[in-house]
Amino acid sequence: MESRIQRVRAAFASGRSRPVRFRLQQLEALRRMVQEREKDILEAIAGDLCKSELNAYSQEVITVLGELDLVLENLPEWVAAKPAKKNLFTMLDEAYVQPEPLGVVLIIGAWNYPFVLTIQPLIGAIAAGNAVIIKPSELSEKTAKILAELLPRYLDQDLYVVINGGVKETTELLKQRFDHILYTGNTAVGKIVMEAAAKHLTPVTLELGGKSPCYVDKDCDLDIACRRITWGKYMNCGQTCIAPDYVLCEPSLQNQIVQKIKETVKEFYGENIKESPDYERIINLRHFKRILSLLEGQKIAFGGETDEATRYIAPTILSDVDPESRVMQEEIFGPILPIVPVKNADEAIKFINSREKPLAFYIFSHNDKLVRQMIDGTSSGGVTANDVIMHFTLSSLPFGGVGSSGMGAYHGKYSFDTFSHQRPCLLKSLKREGANKLRYPPNSQSKVDWAKFFILKRFNKGKLSLLVLTFLGILAAVLVKKYQAVLRRKALLSFLGVQTVLSNKQ
Repeated sequence: MESRIQRVRAAFASGRSRPVRFRLQQLEALRRMVQEREKDILEAIAGDLCKSELNAYSQEVITVLGELDLVLENLPEWVAAKPAKKNLFTMLDEAYVQPEPLGVVLIIGAWNYPFVLTIQPLIGAIAAGNAVIIKPSELSEKTAKILAELLPRYLDQDLYVVINGGVKETTELLKQRFDHILYTGNTAVGKIVMEAAAKHLTPVTLELGGKSPCYVDKDCDLDIACRRITWGKYMNCGQTCIAPDYVLCEPSLQNQIVQKIKETVKEFYGENIKESPDYERIINLRHFKRILSLLEGQKIAFGGETDEATRYIAPTILSDVDPESRVMQEEIFGPILPIVPVKNADEAIKFINSREKPLAFYIFSHNDKLVRQMIDGTSSGGVTANDVIMHFTLSSLPFGGVGSSGMGAYHGKYSFDTFSHQRPCLLKSLKREGANKLRYPPNSQSKVDWAKFFILKRFNKGKLSLLVLTFLGILAAVLVKKYQAVLRRKALLSFLGVQTVLSNKQ
């Protein structure tokens, strides 16, 4: 394992991943891979998650293509050095911030969206000029296999390497030194990744999860709210890190929400949900049994049907859920939606704040003031009002967690920034040494006073232009004054000369 990492590090040290043209070529090759091998990619995703090709394309492939288009269009601007403001002491120098690649980064993908959650951060790492080790999830075996097969055919084989395997291989990988690690998965493994990274002082981006709450206010369109909640909760059979994990609402709304979600499930998946091409399956038997255990002792208001042979769990709603029950203690990551009655929005805020910070928070209400109150009164990785999941689709927004739901963010420009070091650069001249006497010993109060003036006064171009104009104005005034003095002196001499001549004649 170590020798493979060293080969990648040697490839990065050669410098060929740094030129912008090379990065664009690799990103274009990645886009070509997705377009040319789309069928193979969709088949792999379908094989892992029993997902239709249409769902696999809309939920994963289209996001990757959109990200590639965005980065290819904007990368030349992102890599450019950004001028920095200066003070009087450095007004004649060059100051800028130059993004530079971190080095060799490790991306550990997730199994629930095995293509997009691996390739999307890879796009950012390539764009930033890094070399990358890609570790797909072993649970999504078919997608991991197709990535290991395709990526070396389209990308530089020395700089971008896929390593497949299970816990053993991941453990060995984490013993190596990287310049950044991005991990997507659960909190328990996130702690292991962070502990391993700390040994090398490696920075990490952890995309974790948590119990993302959904508050439904009485002042909202329940039909639309329940349709959007149903879509977000049961998409990918509930195996979505930002799916609404549970619903908070006033007791009077509970039965209405159950009924409307029940009707929407029928609208989405038909009478026989099991036969719907749009309804997936649980990834493996271990997770299937884990989710089943969460139903024990619960009041099932809708659904609950299961089939171990096919790992099928029907869309399920739990009502009057005890906040202390097991289903409310861990992220569900399956098609079970608990409803926890609360008196009002204030109680909902207190409930959310009494628990770990979630990856997402959803609010449904016509009342803009209430929406703002709930946003200001809570903390979460992201927020969407009157919808679910959609903030993930907006590349102009950073995607990431806070607290136990993760750290760091990516998507769009934020991916480029995550995998870049913003390097401050100051380019000075060896001339104008006289100005530097202020900072050289011996010190004095007058030097300190002048230093305060020069260093604490910040500059932008407008202020610099104003200073130059002021300086030129003062210079012009001084020159005019001197010129006038010369003229007066000449006039006086002329006058004295005339007087002398007249005196002599007399």
